[in-house]
Amino acid sequence: MKSWQLIFTDSYNRRAARFLKRHPELQPSYRKMLLLLEANPFHPSLRLHPLQGKLKGLHSVSINLSYRITIEFLVDDNRIIPIAVGDHDSVYR
Repeated sequence: MKSWQLIFTDSYNRRAARFLKRHPELQPSYRKMLLLLEANPFHPSLRLHPLQGKLKGLHSVSINLSYRITIEFLVDDNRIIPIAVGDHDSVYR
């Protein structure tokens, strides 16, 4: 089984801090999603899927039905780099 590594950029950490400050009720779901993403990014509950258009090359995973995280998913290097977090409209701009 592959071991995945989450790599957090300063830019993403600032976005995530703002997001969690606005949505403190999502902190447990957010934390659970990150643990699952690191353990198994292909778990069905994450709803991992590739993005199209100007975000081609990125993937998206779900925190819940309303909120998502876009990620750079580097399969060859077993690395996952979160890019943006928020609702559908804010992460897909």
